[in-house]
Amino acid sequence: MGLYVQYGCGLSAPSDWINFDSSPTLQMQKIPLLGKIVKKVNFPSNVLYGDIVKGLPNIKENTCDGIYCSHVLEHLSLNDCKQAIKETFSLLKNDGVFRCVLPDLEFSINNYIINKSADNPTAAIHFLQSTMLGIEDRPKGFKNKLIALFGNSHHLWMWDKLALQQELLNVGFKKIRLCEYNDSTDVHFKSVEEENRFYGAIAFECIK
Repeated sequence: MGLYVQYGCGLSAPSDWINFDSSPTLQMQKIPLLGKIVKKVNFPSNVLYGDIVKGLPNIKENTCDGIYCSHVLEHLSLNDCKQAIKETFSLLKNDGVFRCVLPDLEFSINNYIINKSADNPTAAIHFLQSTMLGIEDRPKGFKNKLIALFGNSHHLWMWDKLALQQELLNVGFKKIRLCEYNDSTDVHFKSVEEENRFYGAIAFECIK
């Protein structure tokens, strides 16, 4: 079958993939005291804790046939995202496949321009809400402050097609192409992709 790894999997963890997530909730729920404080999220039992920026535990370089991430890279700072792409490249075998999906900054900007041109007074608010770049309320209370401190739900850096393609090229990926839901020739990706995640998104497939 080969070795297929997904990082930032959330609650989507198909059994034929090794699934990692770096959610502080996943980590904190294993600590007795903090586990009672943070919101309970029922991660599937096959989800492992792992941060692609620091390296995924027990996954060696040049061993993966395929790697996938969906709506993950936008939650990383610019330099952490660059490191994540480098780490992804290092984990793949030669000719291994990387597919990634993330929100398209250009799509959001175009929607903002359309709304603004229609004199929609909430155009700016909708833009910040849709890109998750704004903060509507400061966290109040110990629990919410703890979640805000350790959480990673906000978007830290947005990408358009050209910028992300350049980062993929910089680390050495080849045959980079814009892709669509379930259009990979490697059938293993069919079990990990969700069609709704491709709406308003950039999706790339590339080869090491």
